[in-house]
Amino acid sequence: MSVNELDEYWVPEHVKDYLRKLGFVLPLDDMEPWIRSWDDWMGARGDFYDYRDKDGLGRVYEVHRRSIHPAMRVCKEWGSLLLNEEVKVVCEDQKATEWIDGFFSNTGFMAQAQDTVVQAFGLGTGAWALWLDLDGKKVRVRHYDARMVIPLTWDEDGVTECAFVTRAFYRGKAVDQLQMHLLSGVGFSAKLSPISPSAPSPSESSADLSHDLVGMESEGTYRIVTVCFDKDGNELSPMGIASEYDTGCPFPTFGIVKPAVTNTRVDMSPYGQSVFADAVDAVQAVDLTFDALINEVDVSKMRVFLSDVLFDREKSGDKTISIPFGKQDCTVFRKVMSTEDLVQEFAPALRTGSQVEAFRIALQMLGDLTGFGISYFDLDDSRGFIKTATEVSSDNSALMRNIRRHENALEGAITDIARAVMCVSRGFGESIPDEGSVRVQYDDSIIQDTAAEKAQDMAEVGVTLAPWEYRSRWYGEDEATARRLAAEIGAGGSVGGKGSS
Repeated sequence: MSVNELDEYWVPEHVKDYLRKLGFVLPLDDMEPWIRSWDDWMGARGDFYDYRDKDGLGRVYEVHRRSIHPAMRVCKEWGSLLLNEEVKVVCEDQKATEWIDGFFSNTGFMAQAQDTVVQAFGLGTGAWALWLDLDGKKVRVRHYDARMVIPLTWDEDGVTECAFVTRAFYRGKAVDQLQMHLLSGVGFSAKLSPISPSAPSPSESSADLSHDLVGMESEGTYRIVTVCFDKDGNELSPMGIASEYDTGCPFPTFGIVKPAVTNTRVDMSPYGQSVFADAVDAVQAVDLTFDALINEVDVSKMRVFLSDVLFDREKSGDKTISIPFGKQDCTVFRKVMSTEDLVQEFAPALRTGSQVEAFRIALQMLGDLTGFGISYFDLDDSRGFIKTATEVSSDNSALMRNIRRHENALEGAITDIARAVMCVSRGFGESIPDEGSVRVQYDDSIIQDTAAEKAQDMAEVGVTLAPWEYRSRWYGEDEATARRLAAEIGAGGSVGGKGSS
């Protein structure tokens, strides 16, 4: 059991029981042990880092192994490579593109989304889901990691219904909030009301819900069902919380985030697998060699041996004792009954060269096993520090291939939540044109020389590339807008000048 259970939020057992009584089989039961394990590696917790050892006399003492948190470093690197503020959602209609870009900018979605990707790549799964303010007619996006996500309906094409569990506070008390995003809706909020005197038993409720689910399949829109529980598992009805709301959205009102890594831990699971799941030994090797390197420096400190005559003395009753001085770090020692060599130094030879080489090999293996390539985390001989992504991308084909794989996997989740935001916002009165096809325009300037690519495409304008095609690719404009602006600028002008965004 993890030592962090009291500090971090995991789905309570009473919420799981509630879902089971509704007839759902929870895939979280099989995956939760793996998710907990990956969470511990990200936080550098567990028996590998804190253990007990014995000395020659059989005395037990606690040992802490130093860590540079390599598992977390891997996840943060993937988050920074895949998402930043320059990533855009591009719709077929330019006005829809501008609206969703403004929404994401105003709500700070991309900045928070990067944190979601970091957690998803570490724990195997993450999610974005709609959160609605019905009184203010506002749409927001909530972010969840694998500990709070429970897929309810899924197949090889993905998750179609999902539950999200998190902690909220009502009148100063913590409550567990369950939100189920269900296709076609389930009209059961009144039947399960905790204040209803005629509330049915759990078995009756489950049967009724199954019947309602079948009877409402023709609607084809998503509903958000919210249930709250106190710490003892009793259902609550907080004021201002709608127990059920039909979004009118035919698209999923959530997006599941997973790395492009096959889940080999639990077969047919809707959950993903941590990007470092197959690199745990490399994670251990990195911290083991790092700890050995620090220990080498620590135990190789200079020791100074001082003769008795250099110590001041004082009377303590009938005894004369030496007055101690210096730091209590075992660097200064007293030579008893000695008057020769008043000061004697001892400096052990450092073996940091061998330690650094082992550390470097461990970093190389970590980079290779987590998809960055063998040279991504390598130490730069000239500077003695890890190279940047742009320094290794030119000869790191493995990194480029894996970035494309992860981008393709991530695009579906981003476009799903973007479509849902626009659809529900239309229902709240926002004037948003039909978005048409939706794609994600990633910012690869971190790992590629974007300026050189733009210059190359500019040189192709008029030869193999039309001016509007250039604008559509580099400025995220739809075809009609790109053609219009390119025509306004004129054949003799710069296609990237006037009207560019």
